[in-house]
Amino acid sequence: MTETQVMNGRTREPLPAPGADGAPRTSALPARVDVAVIGAGQAGLAIGYFLARQGRRFVILEAADAVGAAWRERWDSLLLFTPRRYAALPGLAFPGDPDGYPTRDEVIAYLEQYALEFELPIEFNSAVRSLRHEDGSFRIEGGGRDVVADQAVVATGPFQRPLTPAVAAELAPEVVQMHSAGYRRASDLPDGRVLVVGGGNTGFQIAKELSTSHAVELAIGSRQTPLPQRLLGRDLFWWLTKLGLLQKSIDTRLGKRAQSRDTLIGSSVRELKRRYGVAIKPRVVAASGRKVAFADGSEQEFDAVVWATGYRPDHSWLDVPVVDGDGHPRHRRGVTDVPGLYFLGLSWQYTRGSALLGWVKEDAEFIANRISASAPTAVSADPNDAPPRASAKERSD
Repeated sequence: MTETQVMNGRTREPLPAPGADGAPRTSALPARVDVAVIGAGQAGLAIGYFLARQGRRFVILEAADAVGAAWRERWDSLLLFTPRRYAALPGLAFPGDPDGYPTRDEVIAYLEQYALEFELPIEFNSAVRSLRHEDGSFRIEGGGRDVVADQAVVATGPFQRPLTPAVAAELAPEVVQMHSAGYRRASDLPDGRVLVVGGGNTGFQIAKELSTSHAVELAIGSRQTPLPQRLLGRDLFWWLTKLGLLQKSIDTRLGKRAQSRDTLIGSSVRELKRRYGVAIKPRVVAASGRKVAFADGSEQEFDAVVWATGYRPDHSWLDVPVVDGDGHPRHRRGVTDVPGLYFLGLSWQYTRGSALLGWVKEDAEFIANRISASAPTAVSADPNDAPPRASAKERSD
């Protein structure tokens, strides 16, 4: 960050920068901003881009010590199933072969570059303990000081609390267990037989990797619709984009059907069995000691279990009435009933692409426009006060 930022012809001082030890500096009084964004993942960075172009005084509060914390928690060999041409945030192309598939580390490097390229005001090590609405503003507590904002965006994404079924507690202590959020590489697991639980893209990818060094079985509770990575010489996402399927909203008949049907991209049960030698099992129903029981009545002993069983939302820190009994936000395309409070980056927030790296920009721009329309003081429409021009590095997608 530069010491002084200029936006739309205005000079504004940045918020206090993190100290040398990485912890935010404290302040006796809360900082006042136009917008507070919670989370410096892809959603938080994307809306930061649009807020900066509007000339908003804003801050992005991040609990971790770097951007893209959710990506850093994924396994080392993770490979995206979206090509690089479809993996860019607004204003900056994803580097490398546009038809190739980025690795986890490439995504992390890209997010770091993005934050630096647009000098986004991020405060790291700033875990938010509470957000409440009072006197027409939002007071956000955490990270060593409070922030008061006219508007707030919750951009913490869909991967919040790893979900492990209760049956896991019945396994013996000598059985090594971990959620996919804690899995990094095959060498983390002991030699022997491994059970991967979860029939989504994560479960299939981890099972494939483990099959090179372990005897692996994959338990699938409900089968997802398999889709090929490539079709008629084109990547799947070329077809989905060309046909406009990723833009189908939850309001459409197709969107409503697709919302309840997860898809398996580039993998299949047949491939997993024939090419990788992974045994397929039905749903896990019980466990005892080293033994796991399945819905077909079979049992098997295992040395380790990887639970690729997804996540559950955690918005317990929100002291505003916008969460239902299951912990899910109540919103309409990210807009809540509390004026000035928004969500961004949720799965199926509006379309299939809402939580995907290359498509979150659509919802981010929508929310940014709502913020602009609801701002207490609108940005000047003076032609001499236009948004800054794109830099030489800034490109369209």
